[in-house]
Amino acid sequence: MDFLSEVIGEAVILSIDSLILGFCVKQLSKCKHILNALQTAPVLDIDNSLNKEINKYPNYVIPYVVVRGLVKPLGNPITSNYNQSVTGVIQRLIIKEHVIARTSAGFWSDQTRTIHEFCNSTPFVLTNGKYSIEVVDALAAELLDLDVISDKFEPMSPGVIDHVWGFFSGVRQRGLQTMEEMLRDGSYITAVGELSRTSSGLKIQPPKDGLPLYLTTSTKSSLLKRLASSRDFLRVLLVLFGSVAAIASGRIAYKYIKRRRRRQADENLKQQLAAGRRERRAQNRDKDLSEVQLCVVCSDNPKEIILLPCGHVCLCEDCSENIRDNCPICRERIHSRAPAFIT
Repeated sequence: MDFLSEVIGEAVILSIDSLILGFCVKQLSKCKHILNALQTAPVLDIDNSLNKEINKYPNYVIPYVVVRGLVKPLGNPITSNYNQSVTGVIQRLIIKEHVIARTSAGFWSDQTRTIHEFCNSTPFVLTNGKYSIEVVDALAAELLDLDVISDKFEPMSPGVIDHVWGFFSGVRQRGLQTMEEMLRDGSYITAVGELSRTSSGLKIQPPKDGLPLYLTTSTKSSLLKRLASSRDFLRVLLVLFGSVAAIASGRIAYKYIKRRRRRQADENLKQQLAAGRRERRAQNRDKDLSEVQLCVVCSDNPKEIILLPCGHVCLCEDCSENIRDNCPICRERIHSRAPAFIT
């Protein structure tokens, strides 16, 4: 416990740093996996050559592919709540609360909290002329680029009571922000995912091996640059937090070695003192002793130690160091021992 109290600060830093380091390693591994898969993913056009290309793969499934096309709903599109002339296939409504909150340091800062988020979607396809690919489970896309249709902020006008309550509660209301985002009908987007052919036609969906589905306006090269940037940033974090872990581990190791050397020095000093004490005791012992006064183990040195709780005085100090369990006379458990002075 003494050593733990000495390194408690380093141990806490090392624990937190290890968690962050593990998360960074996991994210870096995931980023590299996605980057490698995207680099090798074929870029296919939505045309009559698509069926020929998919015939080359087992079970008519391409694990990861990049296609581009126009968004077209299968059925009635979704109409914007704030602009009736805008239609789309995916709609996201977000309501955010803007407040001024007091921090633990006593300062006031602007904060935003999402209090409601709603998504709505309708089946759609990516088309290129008379050819099309159905997009399955679009809301599961890790990257989903939507256009902002409406972004309104309604400020609040607090009264005197609101100001007083905000001062004591530490939160002052600023207003509500309502935002509508949509994937518009007719947008030209890039879809990255698993392409398969079924009896109902071609479909692109989230891959089964954990790779992400992307529905974005970016090109493949732009996605590769973005992933490479994320990979490089994670590498910097790994170096940073790895250095912190190495420093904390080094501090713990240094304190452990220092404590061990100090204990070793104390043990050596204790042994030297004990050896000197034994030497002085041997020089001062009486030589002409009766058998009753001699140690029951070695029969050379006088009886010098009392064993407790039995109370037997039957050992010299040298023999008592080797007998730790039971009294050699009555076999009772030895709890403690003390010097005995016999006159």
